[in-house]
Amino acid sequence: MLSVLALTSIVLLGIASQTTAIVVYTSWERHALVGTDVRLSCSFFSWQWTSPDVTFSWHYRPDGAKDSIAIFHYAGGAPYVDNKGPFRDRLEFVGNPSRRDGSILIKNVDFADNGTFTCDAKNPPDIAGRPSHVRLLVFEKVPVQAGVITGAIIGVVLGLLILIVAIYYLMRFLVARRVFSLSMSKHGKKGKGKEGSQQKQKPKVPLVFISF
Repeated sequence: MLSVLALTSIVLLGIASQTTAIVVYTSWERHALVGTDVRLSCSFFSWQWTSPDVTFSWHYRPDGAKDSIAIFHYAGGAPYVDNKGPFRDRLEFVGNPSRRDGSILIKNVDFADNGTFTCDAKNPPDIAGRPSHVRLLVFEKVPVQAGVITGAIIGVVLGLLILIVAIYYLMRFLVARRVFSLSMSKHGKKGKGKEGSQQKQKPKVPLVFISF
């Protein structure tokens, strides 16, 4: 009986741990040009239905700084934007909480905006989870994306592999052709040798002279 109760409590604890967990997602890194707008996406996974009490919070830590500052908060169905910080009049909430989207838009970005943005979400009763971080890099010119470089490398590797396979089958074809030619030449020599031996073994007919 005690073992059954212990097993039941373990199962209930496992279910409870699932129903109180939340996973927050953001991009790993975002690039933007000076003077443009950039969207910072944030969403979450939860075992519960989307609660009307869902909340989103954004914090910002500039490059080289130790502490972060709160720049946005969504709660009670209303967004609250920091009107005194570095993104005053430049931050807009563009998410859709009913779809678990807490994205924000930073307008007219500058080099001073480089830093790490942290998004945290709560979907009561799912409140336990870690926030997610996205790094913003502002450039004067758009750099070559890492994905483009990776794709080029993969393309070169695949091209080399195809070339190696083609060379391998070409060599096999040439070797097979050479072996076939040698075997045919050997058979030809054997056939000629047999004909010569037959000619040598052919009996000679004696010549008979008749005199009148």
